[in-house]
Amino acid sequence: MGSCVARPSKLIGVRKGDYPKSKSGRSYFNSKCSRKSKSSRTSNNKVLKDPLEENILHKYEIGNELGRGEFGITYQCFELETGEAYACKKISKAKLKTDIDIEDVQREVEILRHLPKHPNLVSYKDAFEDDEAVYLVMELCRGGELFDRIVAKGHYTERAAAKVIKTILEIVK
Repeated sequence: MGSCVARPSKLIGVRKGDYPKSKSGRSYFNSKCSRKSKSSRTSNNKVLKDPLEENILHKYEIGNELGRGEFGITYQCFELETGEAYACKKISKAKLKTDIDIEDVQREVEILRHLPKHPNLVSYKDAFEDDEAVYLVMELCRGGELFDRIVAKGHYTERAAAKVIKTILEIVK
């Protein structure tokens, strides 16, 4: 899968500059990040308008895979300075085939950056970008999938549904 790390647990304990190599000899993570212009994609293939200037591995240690989606894989990661655990969503640029896909990623980052602090919302931490992927670091939520909880419950009473809607409206407000 191109830039995907086959065994993310192998990265734990890796020193800066000593990143694992793919079979082709290329590093899984590129240390060069630069600012992007206002267009969707520039000649240097950047997606984010303002990623952090440093390599994600200078600030975080990537751990085990937590889940997969259409465009990326989410890993547990740890801030090197504090040891605090976060979730890191790695979005492969190879899967961003259209301008709409790129705009969706840009919009997701902008939404995360502007969300208010709320106990029922995931909080945004950092965004990074290299030649192969965009990395979104956010709060690690350990509660499981909402869909799984709905299925396990079987049905919602009107009162329980009203409580959920109230929470949603408080966040929108």
